[in-house]
This record gives sequence, C-alpha cells and structure tokens, in this order.
Amino acid sequence: MKEKINEIFKDWNETLIWSCLQGVMGEIHTNPAEDAAMAILGDFAFFAGNPSEELMKYKPESFRQDFMILVPQDEAWAKLMEKCYGDKAKKVTRFAIKKEKNIFDRAKLEEAVLNIPEGYELKMIEKAEYHMCLNNEWAKDLVSQYKDYDTYKDLGLGAAALKDGELVSGASSYSTYRGGIEIEIDTREDHRRKGLAYACGAKLILECLKRGLYPSWDAQNKWSVALAGKLGYHFSHEYIAYEIREY
Repeated sequence: MKEKINEIFKDWNETLIWSCLQGVMGEIHTNPAEDAAMAILGDFAFFAGNPSEELMKYKPESFRQDFMILVPQDEAWAKLMEKCYGDKAKKVTRFAIKKEKNIFDRAKLEEAVLNIPEGYELKMIEKAEYHMCLNNEWAKDLVSQYKDYDTYKDLGLGAAALKDGELVSGASSYSTYRGGIEIEIDTREDHRRKGLAYACGAKLILECLKRGLYPSWDAQNKWSVALAGKLGYHFSHEYIAYEIREY
C-alpha cells in the first residue's frame, strides 16, 4: 500500500506531501480502489492519482471546517474540485519556488540579521515566543501545526522579531520533513514594510544551514515571491489551488 501511495505522489516536489509520506506530520487518505490519495497537513490537502469524487468529498477530522486549500495534481482533479464545491471554491494562483541547495549568500543573510531596525529584538522562537504566536491570531500559523511546545522544540524551528517584548514578526516552520522545513512567515500589519520579515527569514535560513536542514519556500503571492528572491531563492512556476470556506 505504501509503495502505491509513493507512486501516486512520486513526481510532486512538495515538502508537505513528503512530511505525510514520511510519517513526520500530516495524514494520507485513499479511496477504496486505492488508485487515488490525498495528503493533508494543516490548511492544505493535495489530491493525486485517478480523480475520485468519493475521496474528494471525504472529510477526515484533520480538515479544518472553516478554511482549506485544496491543490489538484492536474486539470482533471481541478475540474472535480469545481464540480464538488461550486461557488465555495475560489480558484487562486500560487507560486512554487525552486528547491536548490548551496544558493544562499551567508554574508548577505548575516548582514540582514544585523541590520534589523532599531528598537526591535531578533531571537529564536523558544517557549515564550511559541505561546506568543499561539495567542496572536495573525501569528498562529507560525507554530500551530505542532500540538505543543515540546513537539515544536523537537521538530520545529523559528525566528521572531519583538518590539518592547511584544511579538511583531516571525519566520518559522509551518511543517517539518526529514531534512528540512517548510517556511511560514508573517508580520503584524502595523509593523510591515520595515524589513522585519526579511530579517526573520534570514535568521531562520542561517539556523537551518547550521543544522543541515533545507528551508523550503512556497509563495502565496508575488510579495512572497519577491521576499524569497531577496533571500536568495529562485522562482519555479505558478500553480492552481482552490480556497474552500464554510463547507
């Protein structure tokens, strides 16, 4: 069974799927015929194999009932998503970033960390910062895929920017797979456009490099693509996803 699932997802260069396949985080579900599979981690569900309406309509406990991002393997899956969810499915374009090793300019990243704006403190996410993330709606996704701080400490990794002891920006692992993390990054609205996301991202990437981890990046919008480029990544391609609310 595991071999069949690996075969279904074999050409999908997506770390959230790898996390599920490796049993590190997330879940895999299949249809009765076992010729289709979905990988679910956090807000994301990836559908692959032979399009199955039964699988598309199946909602395990891990589905968040208020919001999910469904990613089709191909056009046939996309059409099935539109058929099953209709007006509830908002078609969006996301931006894949290349996964390339040995591309980061450490000196440039270290300079970004040192040049954090005056009045801000940059540090790694530890227990206090983990709970700050959970207690701020805008920052929850920085740590929310890890059930508690001990799990985050074992699997996760992140950097935070604080102002007067208050969390205002962060870059952290949305998820973890063997050999790396998927980066989540955000800044509180009233502290944006100050270079905080850049500094937090730089600090997190440097820490990943120290630990021999790959810091994977997937972009929701062109702002994220631009930030990734500033940090040393290269754009790969656009892809389609569907945002589903209130289903």
